[in-house]
Amino acid sequence: MKLKIAYQGVAGAYSNIAAQKIYPDSEYVACDTFAEAFAKVQDGQVDFAVIPVENSTAGRVSDVHFLLPKTGLFIGGEFLLPIHHQLIGLKGAKLSDIKIAMSHPQALAQSAVFLQNHNITPEARIDTAKSCEFVLEYGDKSRAAIASSLAAEIYGLEILASNIETMQNNTTRFLIMSRENIVPEDDGGDFVTSFIFKARNIPAALYKALGGFATNGINMIKIESYLESGTFVSAQFYVEVESHPSRKSFQNAFDELKFFSESVHVLGTYVKK
Repeated sequence: MKLKIAYQGVAGAYSNIAAQKIYPDSEYVACDTFAEAFAKVQDGQVDFAVIPVENSTAGRVSDVHFLLPKTGLFIGGEFLLPIHHQLIGLKGAKLSDIKIAMSHPQALAQSAVFLQNHNITPEARIDTAKSCEFVLEYGDKSRAAIASSLAAEIYGLEILASNIETMQNNTTRFLIMSRENIVPEDDGGDFVTSFIFKARNIPAALYKALGGFATNGINMIKIESYLESGTFVSAQFYVEVESHPSRKSFQNAFDELKFFSESVHVLGTYVKK
């Protein structure tokens, strides 16, 4: 039986491409929103969700970072996908015709220099490939989409400019979300452990909660803060460290973290890419 993989967007979206590369020969389930993709994993409709969390040019995907603490799911892996954006228009259109480019805000940000240089106005849409549908619906040669070459092929549109991303090494990081927390065996390689915690409301609690990772020689590669709903004074933190829970140094650091935290929730341990 084929695995079922959820992703946000429509066929040809970069999340769809990532899902195909991670899980070839599977069934790919398109979702309108990230929340819907998470929900399909939670209720067992699909096996995994492939979700973008950050881009090397445009930074984090904020919607996802706010959802991660609420899903109840676990991170089972990460995947890095090189992103090459195409300016896609109607058959017969030329680059000089284009006045408006539609795409996801991340893709627009990653292509900002090209758009500025060609006096093209960015217009935010929910998805890259979905923007190709809007190009067809408008039927206007002055409107284009920024999406993948696969999306251009799927929708029968024309690539007017190739590889328009600002940075040549433009890369998006995806997380694989699952219902179960399956921790890989520690083979001495490089691992990432992700967790969420809320610091105690005492002076220097955040400093002391995280200090154990420094004193135990563990590299912290990410920390994101989230204000709790309805307040500006209480925050929780999403953290990624380079270590494995079976290691003594990690256990010592985690003991300090727990002592200075109101709550700690491990999201998963996975091989570092």
